[in-house]
Amino acid sequence: MFWLVASTIVAAGMAIGMIFVRLNAAKKPASVKKIILPPLFMSTGALMFIFPVFHIAWIQVLEAFFVGMIFSILLIKSSKFEVRDQDIFLVPSRAFPFILFGLLIVRIVIKLILGSTISFGETSGMFFILAFGMIVTWRVSMLYQFLQLKKSALPNG
Repeated sequence: MFWLVASTIVAAGMAIGMIFVRLNAAKKPASVKKIILPPLFMSTGALMFIFPVFHIAWIQVLEAFFVGMIFSILLIKSSKFEVRDQDIFLVPSRAFPFILFGLLIVRIVIKLILGSTISFGETSGMFFILAFGMIVTWRVSMLYQFLQLKKSALPNG
């Protein structure tokens, strides 16, 4: 029970941190590097799978990644870019904090349900894959939007 509560608190803290990062990101021009790096940094978390306690079946990997892709739709819909002074900026969405907290609540509920039938390690592994699927899908979409806007709106695109 301790680990379930602790991991939920950490997830809430990460969601709050993400909101602040996103709001600050809107003040500076976007770039390919800023879009690509977060999933690359997050991918280091896959080292958790070195330890047997976190091992999950391939079907669980696919399920978790697919659910993450579905969750990313709300993040994709809330991510828009605009051109200002020959730079491309991410437009802050007023809905973003609500979407992020809504996704967090849904993840917590699912975690509580699964946590009663699946071990903590497996649940942790599945939720890492879910979060990774969500951020990768979202960032690939952002990259596509960014490159399309850069190509069409900027003279040296």
